Amino acid sequence: MTIDYIAANRENWDDRAELHAARDGSGYEAQRYIEQAEALSDVVRFDMPLLGDIDGLRAVHLQCHIGTDTLSLARLGAQVTGLDFSERAVAEARRLVSESGDAVDFVQADVRAAAEALPNGAFDLVYTGIGALCWLPSVEEWARVVAALLAPGGFLFIREGHPILWVMDESLDDDLHLRFPYFEHEAPTEWDDDQSYVPTAKPVQASKTYEWNHSLGEIVTALIKAGLRIDLLVEHDSVPWEALPGQMVLRPGGEWALAERSGVMPLSYTLRASKARV
Repeated sequence: MTIDYIAANRENWDDRAELHAARDGSGYEAQRYIEQAEALSDVVRFDMPLLGDIDGLRAVHLQCHIGTDTLSLARLGAQVTGLDFSERAVAEARRLVSESGDAVDFVQADVRAAAEALPNGAFDLVYTGIGALCWLPSVEEWARVVAALLAPGGFLFIREGHPILWVMDESLDDDLHLRFPYFEHEAPTEWDDDQSYVPTAKPVQASKTYEWNHSLGEIVTALIKAGLRIDLLVEHDSVPWEALPGQMVLRPGGEWALAERSGVMPLSYTLRASKARV
């Protein structure tokens, strides 16, 4: 039987969206954005020094999930559209901004079809956040979409989990263990896990997911092949979730870092790439 990997992942993210959007303090703590008009997500707050001033920019947030990072970009002054393949995530994102009062539009579409769902060359900023690229079979396909969406002079901003982090076996907490593919492969890695990466009120029902790793070299090369210029690449020793349980410490601001082996490997990276002006 042939497995539709993307459909299975979509079912998983439909389930997660409902759990992450809870108003009881679990999930993404959505109520905070409704009650605090100036609240920003920890992810976007971390991004700000390298993201720079985005006031007035036309921005699209690819793989936006329930929109907490998306509305945070809007609160920094950008004119933002969020896009996600999960119908339930988009519905929750729309519900959130209807309650918070933020002016954000949301579109449901697979990121691979974003250039068909959104106007090409219309965005000064394409933003992609943590935990996005691993759901895509081809990083070159993604890079072409990014290039198509960007206006001349516009830029991509992405902060992601480092490819070396996705190689680690998080089930072993006695040390760091390399186990999974570092390079992109046609066949994905299969997971079956009913827990999310944030506290939720109940388990995820659609628990099977399929992921693809992409090496840092593959990501950089794909963007260059798509016609973009790499302007910045910074590796970080922290990541905004407890990626390796039992081996990490929580820093102020919501970032997790290795405890005993701090600094021996990067955990995330920030990359900026720009499209040439005509």
